[in-house]
Amino acid sequence: MDLTGGFTLDDSSTVAPSPVTPFSVAPFPGAPSVGSPSHGTSSRGSSSLRASVPEARGPAPSECRPRRGAGRGAEDKTGRGAESEAGGAAGEEGGRLRARPAVTELRLSAFAGHRGAVHALGPVTLFAGPSGSGKTTTLRAYEALARLGAGDPLGEVFPDAADCVPERARPDAQGRRGFRIGCTVDGPEGPVHLDLAVQAEPRLRIVGERLTGRGRTLLATALRDPGRSTVQAEWHTAGTTPVTRAPFPDDLLGTALLPLRVAGKTPGQLEVLAAAEQVVIGLRSAFACDPRPERMRAPVPPGEGRLRRGCGNLAEVLHRTHTDCPRRHQRLAVVAGAGCAGPVTGLAVQELPEGTVRAVLERGGRPATPLGRLGDGELRYLALALTLLTGPGVLAMDRIAEVPDAMQSLTLLADGLDRGLDGRQVTELLRLATGIAADGHIRIAGTVGDRAAEEARGTPGVTVVDLRA
Repeated sequence: MDLTGGFTLDDSSTVAPSPVTPFSVAPFPGAPSVGSPSHGTSSRGSSSLRASVPEARGPAPSECRPRRGAGRGAEDKTGRGAESEAGGAAGEEGGRLRARPAVTELRLSAFAGHRGAVHALGPVTLFAGPSGSGKTTTLRAYEALARLGAGDPLGEVFPDAADCVPERARPDAQGRRGFRIGCTVDGPEGPVHLDLAVQAEPRLRIVGERLTGRGRTLLATALRDPGRSTVQAEWHTAGTTPVTRAPFPDDLLGTALLPLRVAGKTPGQLEVLAAAEQVVIGLRSAFACDPRPERMRAPVPPGEGRLRRGCGNLAEVLHRTHTDCPRRHQRLAVVAGAGCAGPVTGLAVQELPEGTVRAVLERGGRPATPLGRLGDGELRYLALALTLLTGPGVLAMDRIAEVPDAMQSLTLLADGLDRGLDGRQVTELLRLATGIAADGHIRIAGTVGDRAAEEARGTPGVTVVDLRA
């Protein structure tokens, strides 16, 4: 498909620049037919994952051990025991990804100011560059894919879709313009690639989607009739009928719909299901955290104890972790002492007469300090540290209840990771992030300023992507 940024997508899913051309809703140019190999043939067709579909969103478990496996001695697909609560040692990155699907590459073929950008994502990846270089836009594309993978409608994911169209993209004769994004999710099925072509004007819709894995095109969609709110989908079957065709809605991610539409009776169908489920699990593991100190100071009523994006209910969550996760709560108190001014001997929660709770820093023999009296940087530091030390069960995110914890990873998206933090806090947060990410359960993708980027470049385990070029 020739879309909006003047890029073509070849059979190997690599992006190559070409002169800017008008928007087109034709299929991906050069794309092989569904089921045909683009790098060879697939040798496997068994599904090793049974993931949930967008409608099956389970509640958070009552226990506060989101980073455990099925039990202390449970083994994941790699044959290793599940990590302990404190985060035990793990094997190599590739081995961990085989058990836990994770997004390992982000492609911004034609998205806002990005053209032909391909970014590899490691356990801790930080995007740096001057203002206007596209740091926030990069994370926005990641979060958009994550929301689409969770089943959110296109209009909710891109309420201002016109801003995502590259400025140099010229409309075609029908006034159509759009953008292109994609990603790679690694896991038990190896690398699986997802690429999307989105029409933003005059009407928002997904006009092309391609899912490839093991050198085979597993799903392809294309807009056949602009007058209908559907796209024509084709997926690999490899039975008596090699390809199955059906209309899909043009405002939902087709890959997320496959578990509802594919029977899983043939090796080809099982292959499609395994790849689609791996992508859905990898995308739905993301949690965008943007701590807002102005919302974190006042006492709050106790509730279910799941941290929201802006962290305004931090005291409520600490009330839960204090009771249900004593070891991690104690570790957070140690982290607080490393990043907050003055001595810190503990992190406590007080129940107030009006039925609310507030968190305080214990100071040994000195009066405790309510979190409302802390500086903005201290509050942001504590909130980000809490997300790293907990997991999906303590975060207000789309948890996949049907998939064992040992097969899931959490990806923390933090735009402005260093915002308001001093040098000491940045150092401690990076140390904590790399230590937590080393066990394979949690990954981090964030943006930072120049000073924090310089610090991060000298931190083992951190990948810094400079967008200034």
